[in-house]
This record gives sequence, C-alpha cells and structure tokens, in this order.
Amino acid sequence: MDLAMRPEDVAFRDEVRAFLDEQLTDDLKAHAKLTPGILADHDLRVEWLKRLHKRGWSAPSWPKEFGGPGWNVMQRFIWASECAAAGAPQGSNMGISMVGPTLMGHGTPEQRAKYLPRILSGEDWWCQGYSEPGSGSDLASLQCRAVADGDDYVINGTKLWTTGAHIANKMFCLVRTDPKAKPQEGISFILIDEFPAPGIKIEPIITLAGDHEVNQVFFDDVRVPRANLVGAENNGWTVAKYLLEFERGGAAHGANLRNSINRLKAIATTERDDGGRLIDEPAFRRKIDETDVEVTAVEFTEHRIMSQLSNGQNPGAAASMIKLRGADTNQRITELCVEAIGYYAAPHVLEARNWGSNVAPVGPEHALMVMPKYLNTRATTIYGGSNEVQHNIMAKLVLGL
Repeated sequence: MDLAMRPEDVAFRDEVRAFLDEQLTDDLKAHAKLTPGILADHDLRVEWLKRLHKRGWSAPSWPKEFGGPGWNVMQRFIWASECAAAGAPQGSNMGISMVGPTLMGHGTPEQRAKYLPRILSGEDWWCQGYSEPGSGSDLASLQCRAVADGDDYVINGTKLWTTGAHIANKMFCLVRTDPKAKPQEGISFILIDEFPAPGIKIEPIITLAGDHEVNQVFFDDVRVPRANLVGAENNGWTVAKYLLEFERGGAAHGANLRNSINRLKAIATTERDDGGRLIDEPAFRRKIDETDVEVTAVEFTEHRIMSQLSNGQNPGAAASMIKLRGADTNQRITELCVEAIGYYAAPHVLEARNWGSNVAPVGPEHALMVMPKYLNTRATTIYGGSNEVQHNIMAKLVLGL
C-alpha cells in the first residue's frame, strides 16, 4: 500500500483546496460548527449542495454515467479529507450516500432516470425507514406491513429514530410483504415518493443534546405504487445489506477524527490545571496520546479499504471494522473534551447555539458545543448497526466463526 501522493493527486488536492477557499464562506463554516450530530441546518445543506452541483461535485462517489464526477478512490479520499479539514458542512445526505448507490446496483433504468438527477440537484431529500420499536439491531424482525392491492402497496405500521423525516420529501423503506416467510425472506425495499403522504404522521423526538434530528413515523393505509419496489418482492434484505455497506463505510472517519482530536488538543492547551496547561498534565496527556494512536489506526484502516476499492471490491466486512472503531474513537474524544472543560459542561444554553443568536454561552466559546457533541455521539455505536452487530459480522466474515 503506497501512501505517497502522485503529482496528479497533488494537483487535484490543490484544485479542491482552491474550490473550498472560494465557495466555503465563513457563514457556511460557522453554521457547520453549531451542529452536534449528522443533521446540519437544512438550508445550509441545500446551499452547499447547490454550490457542489454547479461544479459537478455533489456526488463524489458516483460514476460519470450517473451524473457523478467519476473520481477514483484517491480523489474521493482527498475530497473527503479536505472538506473535513476545511470545516465544510458534513450533514447526512441519504440520497447521495445511500439511495443513489442502491438504485445503481438494484434499481430499474426508469427508477434511476427518475430519481438520480433530482438527488444530485437537491430537489429530493431522503430519509430512511428502517428501525421500528423492538426492531433496531434485530432489523429482520420488523413488522411494518405492505399488502399488495392492485397497482399499489398499502402500508401500515411505524418507523422509529427516522433521521430527517421532518425535512425530507422522500423515504426509502423496508416493509414486510410476506409475514409467513422467514424474517429475512419476507421483506421488500420500497420508495415512498410522496412524503409525507396521506396517512403518514411524523412525531418529533428531541435528543438529549436538545436537537430535533430524529422522529417516529406512523403509516395508516398509506398507498405506494408497486412500481416503487426496488429489486424483487421479498428480496429487500439483500438490497438493505448492499445499502448498509455504504452507510457504514462511506464516511471519512479518519479525517473527521483527526480534526476532532486536534480540537481536543486546542481545548487542553487553553484550559488550565493547577496553574499550568491541561495538555501538560501527564495523566491527561497520556489519554490524549492513547486516543491519537486510535485515530491513526482508523486512518490506516481507511487506507486499506481504499486499496480494496481500487481493486473493484465493495467495502464488505471492512465497512463494519471502520464503522465500529470510528464510532468508539469518536465517543472517546468527546468524553475527553467534556473532561477538559470541567464544570463548563453543565450549563445547557440551547439558544446560544442558534445561528445569529444574541445569547452568550456560559464559559469560553470552545466549550459551547462540547456537551452537545458528547451527548449526540452516544448514538454512534447504535445507529447504522450497533457495535454488537458489527462484532458478529466480523466474526462471521473475517474470522469464519
């Protein structure tokens, strides 16, 4: 694995940096800093996507034939790393990262022609209808039903922890179409065009950090055209597993973690401990250094995944590895940030995090987002497949157990 950048990679990196310097305004960067989780301000994400779309860069991983830039693995890595380093909006876009690749792999030509251009332009924003009460990590036990009725499916049930349902106009959904089949064999993957449609009710769930990211969605006799089925009926589990590889392995974990630990070091340099800098306190410095080693391990794991992708392989079990270690390390960094700011973690001044607010934070500015980020990252070892699920996948596919 050669980590040295070729001249053409350096030239591309410089092109990316020039674009970010020009297009990434102070307002965009400031907005991005005020979100603790994966759902940045929606208007912010739309504005940023439009700027990317104008340049042809809104879907870095998409091939040219589907409207993407056709970048190779190294170019995608450079782009993700530079965006993270520059503070570009990192909010989740499930259309770009999940629905698009899934339709390329399992959708019909008509579905691709209909949905992909609208994903690229930002006309459509998607949310994911997977988890249900009692069916999170054990997703195959889901009970949301879809019954065929003429040219439609009629959907009844509920979905839980639905990120972005309150701002989405489309949903991709796993539903049970054969209740008599084995759990994985009776599930179908359906696109809900009209969202929210008649019969759909969205109830907000406010997180511990005080943010509205997730929701519960209820379906009461919701009609969806059968033409919106992706893949074969009752074969949705295969489609879902294909999608989850992109959800678990598609982020620039290493670059984001490197930025996070650099912020931790900056906080520890500013905060004082018995008159001296906290970063010079031996016990705390040891914690930082140990975590820095973990970040480096994630970065090199990501490089190995890049090598596999360069050879035409899907992320596979490696996506579970990077998802698990990235989530654990992210949590560890936020825990150390809370430890570093001490009692400034206690005040809860949600208004100070609103863009343009005149409410001043309690304590130094660097402490404002520490506790919200800590609280938000508690979910990273659960969503997208819990750590326990990732361990099982690795045990089966890597160790052969």
